[in-house]
Amino acid sequence: MKALVLEKKGVFTIRDIEIKETMGDNDVEIKIDVVGVCGSDVHFYKHGKLGPFVVDKPVVLGHEAAGTIIKVGSAVKKLNVGDRVCMEPGIPNWQSEESLQGNYNLDPDIKFWAAPPVHGCLRETVVHPAALTFKLPDNVSLEEGAMVEPLAVGMYAVKKAQVQPGDVAVVLGAGTIGLLLAASALAGGCSKVMLVDMIQPKLDMAAKLGSVVPVNIKEQNPNDVIAMLTNGRGADIVFEASGNRQAAESVFDLVRPAGKIVFVGCPSEPISLDIVKAQTKEATLLTIFRYANIYSRAIAQMESAKIDVKPFITDTYDFDKSVEAFDYACNPKPESVKIQINLNNI
Repeated sequence: MKALVLEKKGVFTIRDIEIKETMGDNDVEIKIDVVGVCGSDVHFYKHGKLGPFVVDKPVVLGHEAAGTIIKVGSAVKKLNVGDRVCMEPGIPNWQSEESLQGNYNLDPDIKFWAAPPVHGCLRETVVHPAALTFKLPDNVSLEEGAMVEPLAVGMYAVKKAQVQPGDVAVVLGAGTIGLLLAASALAGGCSKVMLVDMIQPKLDMAAKLGSVVPVNIKEQNPNDVIAMLTNGRGADIVFEASGNRQAAESVFDLVRPAGKIVFVGCPSEPISLDIVKAQTKEATLLTIFRYANIYSRAIAQMESAKIDVKPFITDTYDFDKSVEAFDYACNPKPESVKIQINLNNI
């Protein structure tokens, strides 16, 4: 099938590739319509590796996808040919201890799209488990459907934090995840969200979400702003979504006594945390890895218009311009958030 293939670090080609996938009774085959470009995809393109995952042979990238079902397995009951769907990209071993405990995202043998050597979805079709394939409501477009994956990260972080109505939250980082996390926090019950970054166009976009207080660290001290918003007490929850070392090390200054901190971003290098400062506040430290059991909730939030992802889809490329899309993603304009590739002309 036709695909965008990362041959090696820095080298993409659009070509035919053979990908062997067996269609089982509980699987569906999907024509891919839209794929979002994730920061991890860009990292593989630029550096050829990410953590333990190394591009040592040609691989297809892409894991944020929506498409149309073209074939269903004999045991599939809730999906039909022609359904517009989005797909959860991690396929676990359902018999592993982690999966049986409900933590299937932590299954060490999970096969996650575009985590080499597993092929991603920037190709014509995929075969995927029906259990990880979700029908889109009529009022949710395929482009929005491809945003469910990054939205799931934000919503999972909010779920992990056990947000209470009226909580004041801080989100560090206004990238795609940070913006969707801010929207998720508001939809989850937070009364205010302070969003911290240094890219003003993204902060301007966040201000349109409603009860978001944008803070440009070039002009304001986040500690002063959160003190003003909370009468000096600090945030109930701090979400670190930037992966930046300095931001990650600042979390204890922003959180209130007995507050929560959720690490969402992935620093490229190990960081140091002041544990004594955390102890003096009895702060609860939480982490997330991708998401689990959240896709249906994310789609429901989009269907009900509690969360609108459309403003965050800023750049769209046709499939034959995929390499151009990745080159742009390596150095995007400040106002760009999510870049998507449309595969309808493949």
